[in-house]
Amino acid sequence: MRSAAVFLISVIALIAPLTSAATVYLAGDSTTAANGGGSGTQGWGEFLKYSLNIPVVNKAVAGRSARSYTREGRFTSLATQVQAGDIVVIEFGHNDGGSLSSSDNGRTDCPGNGTETCNTVYNGVAETVLTFPAYLQNAAKLFTDKKASVIMSSMTPNNPVELGTFVYGPSRFTGFASLAASRTGSSFVDHGQYTANFFKSRSIATVNSYFPNDHTHTSPAGANVVAAAFVRGVLCGNNPLKAHVKNATSTVEGNCI
Repeated sequence: MRSAAVFLISVIALIAPLTSAATVYLAGDSTTAANGGGSGTQGWGEFLKYSLNIPVVNKAVAGRSARSYTREGRFTSLATQVQAGDIVVIEFGHNDGGSLSSSDNGRTDCPGNGTETCNTVYNGVAETVLTFPAYLQNAAKLFTDKKASVIMSSMTPNNPVELGTFVYGPSRFTGFASLAASRTGSSFVDHGQYTANFFKSRSIATVNSYFPNDHTHTSPAGANVVAAAFVRGVLCGNNPLKAHVKNATSTVEGNCI
């Protein structure tokens, strides 16, 4: 009987690490989401799984901003799935700009980088709109309260060669994402800069081919490059996802910034 009990304990010990493996969740917009912006485009989140040794669940949704993702309850819903040890990557910015003074599209954030708020009416419902960093910080708390880790990722670039020469400068949302990371003790990956560096190393014709329909949404080949740029950023940083990259560092394109 004693030997059977020891055997059972040994089996449980072997199974436990397999059942407690972390999962990566992605929260973002069409540049990350499955099927991207439609019409044959693809989000980079669909290619991340090929570089990791843990599962990736892509919860990015086209057309969303940090504000609309919050208002629709998507961060809250995601938090019900997240478990201790999981990793959540948050990347927004493409849909967060605009102005609340003319008409409210339901996505624009309140100007500022702190606790500023704006009052608006969207779809007939009064809404208090927060700043971009505030939405990210609130989301991070949902996940860290579950003992999960959070990586704030800067938004990907629009086509930097669409005018015939390479031009890239970080959006204000890059700084906001970094600020939210520092305020919440989260990691930060400057995905935008790493992607821009990858694009800069390629020909103008090649980069243009990555944007078949507009200057925002990538082809599958382009999404694969954008995913690789994220992996390079992960490997160059100090974050919980680094240990789960299965590519040898020497095989991953690019240099640290």
